[in-house]
Amino acid sequence: MERPPWLAEPHPRVVDGALLAGVAFVLATGVVSLYSGRPSRAWVFVTHGLGGLVLAALVALKLRRVRRRVTGGAWTAVVALSVLLAVATVGALASGVAWVFGASLDLGPWGLLNLHVGLGLAVAALLVVHLRFRFRLPERGDFEGRRSALRFGALVLAGAAVYRAQGVANAALETAGSDRRFTGSREEGSDDGNAFPVTSWVADRPEPVDADAWTLTVDGAVAAPAEFDYATVAGGDDETRALLDCTSGWYSEHDWRGVAVASLLEAVAPDDGAAWVSFRSVTGYRWSLPIEEVREALLATHVDGERLTHGHGFPLRLVAPGRRGFQWVKWVEEVRVTRRRDRGERLAIFVSGFS
Repeated sequence: MERPPWLAEPHPRVVDGALLAGVAFVLATGVVSLYSGRPSRAWVFVTHGLGGLVLAALVALKLRRVRRRVTGGAWTAVVALSVLLAVATVGALASGVAWVFGASLDLGPWGLLNLHVGLGLAVAALLVVHLRFRFRLPERGDFEGRRSALRFGALVLAGAAVYRAQGVANAALETAGSDRRFTGSREEGSDDGNAFPVTSWVADRPEPVDADAWTLTVDGAVAAPAEFDYATVAGGDDETRALLDCTSGWYSEHDWRGVAVASLLEAVAPDDGAAWVSFRSVTGYRWSLPIEEVREALLATHVDGERLTHGHGFPLRLVAPGRRGFQWVKWVEEVRVTRRRDRGERLAIFVSGFS
């Protein structure tokens, strides 16, 4: 039976343009998701998953069109690059789907979700190179008005239906993927002291810190800079219950004890123009929070009544409710109040462990 006109394949240049837009969208929502830990940001993860499903359909269209170049023609560098891009794209999509359905993979310090992120970044890099050889922007005549809108509208609706169906299927099959937070993370080690996973962002793995030689400095745009030894901060009795959601794909909820950041700020009297607070590790790793938000944060010395282990940030780690795990700075030795955000921190978190 002949397909309706609106179900016919779009023009090749339209497919290529849609692929470019799809990869850009999925990459952008993926990056934003790394910073999204509050339920109000759940839409980021939903649109990322939906975008991935739509992208899978576009990849299928693309592979169907170019299969003859791979199976029946000479292999050139451009063809090899195209195949590599296709493999990375399919791998990124497949690893994402596998994670959703509860699969896991042990890659040493990394897991299946890390593989998904890595393949996604590889797709972006390969696509930039690929565009130099193959990409041409769609022309006005390549679009078919209402038919094109119907095609892509149907594609998005189909993606939404599949996204919804996976939730139903996960629940019905009671897979490991059925008990996930909106971020996709699975629960591990809640309320069990230091027994939750030890992970480090990139290469941030220092030698154990000597508590006797360690001090916490609170300075910057303040009236009265201060310094505290470990005995002083370890005596703090401020408590909070907070959920740590790691970008490696797990979450863990605990009772944390230590010193409230609000108490430290009160002691040093921030200047009127102070707007950010930077938490700095012994490794040079650092992250900033707005001064209004940081008043809800805690610098923890204990978790569920146990003293923090080295892997979890002893002697002091930041507890930042609603933030992702890589923003919970470990091995904190300095709290610096500033008027402007430290723009170098985004680079510091990637290079700190190599210094």
